[in-house]
Amino acid sequence: MGGELDLDEFGRSYWGARALLSHGGDYSDLFSLQAADELLSHRGLRTPFLRIAKNGTVVGDSQFTGPAGVGAEIGDQIRDDKVAALFASGHTVVLQALHRTWPALVDFATQLSSDAKHPVQINAYITPAESQGFSAHYDVHDVFVLQVAGEKHWTVHEPVHVDPLRNQPWTDHSQAVAAAARDRAPVIDDVLRPGDALYVPRGFLHSAKALGGVSAHLTVGLHTMTRYLLVQELAALAADEPALRAALPLGFDPGDPSQLAGVLEEVTALFTKRIEQTTPTDLAPRLRRRTWSGNRPAPLPPLAHAAAIAALNPSTTVRLRPGLRFHLVEGDPVRLHLADRTISLPKATYPAVAALCAGTDVKVSDLPMDEADQLVLVRRLLTEAVLVQSPREDS
Repeated sequence: MGGELDLDEFGRSYWGARALLSHGGDYSDLFSLQAADELLSHRGLRTPFLRIAKNGTVVGDSQFTGPAGVGAEIGDQIRDDKVAALFASGHTVVLQALHRTWPALVDFATQLSSDAKHPVQINAYITPAESQGFSAHYDVHDVFVLQVAGEKHWTVHEPVHVDPLRNQPWTDHSQAVAAAARDRAPVIDDVLRPGDALYVPRGFLHSAKALGGVSAHLTVGLHTMTRYLLVQELAALAADEPALRAALPLGFDPGDPSQLAGVLEEVTALFTKRIEQTTPTDLAPRLRRRTWSGNRPAPLPPLAHAAAIAALNPSTTVRLRPGLRFHLVEGDPVRLHLADRTISLPKATYPAVAALCAGTDVKVSDLPMDEADQLVLVRRLLTEAVLVQSPREDS
């Protein structure tokens, strides 16, 4: 984000708690109106990579999709002519999941997710002049709005439901949302211009309207991990407790508070005991599986990667695949925990594996092991897509 706010100060004073408007950025290298046109006309996008809406009403997919001709008869591909007609009639175009489809934003999201340790998604909203795509609402994830073209008037209000979870959408509180947007004083009521950024914590009400020309902004959504996530996984671990898997009494009526009282007391005691016995080591593998898959690591070019494996030699330089989430544990064997699997390696490889996982470029011949073992280890980690060949300086 633009401006002089220190990252630590943002974390202490704003993260999850206060909206923030800042100026002085430059997002032209990330996205543009020309990039939107290319995606809509040349990239063969399909649903759900596009939504179209006007005044809070989402258009049915059939109004802007269709088959794409010989060899591409799939029926849900984006029709650029239909999108053009809808946009001309005042509809907002929403390009979704740009962290998977537009190269600059793929790289940006990979780095941001790696730094923030929260899953990231990126959408773009392109709105015609004097149009509004969505009425006041809240999101169940934090959002950074990056204005890339035109001007848009934003209004942000305090929450009516603080820190909503993913299963607590704004439509559950639609009347309160509408009343707050109508009657309460906003915390931000301002115009965003190219280079401006707006941070909107989850739960904060917001709406936006384009002004005198076409407006485009990116919404960088951070899917915030919450303490409730740990509660959910603790409850899942309770399935390992035989007494908590036992059947309730025959004839038990769960809707009768008098019958529920005794069983609830027993279950609470058992659950509390199970929680107290749970260690971080018990919980971490479940959280890795659940959260690390939220974003993929940096894209890996399959053909070039296969060629790098085939040409591997002691002078090859490699690095950890950017954005890869891992947890390295020294032992016999060494264990490298990834989002979807665990790689086991001989105990003697630990110093070399630690060097390879440090995130810097490493020449194979510099690893602290014999040459034959160097090649075996690096080939294994390249094959597992843990490592990639470092970019050549002349490339």
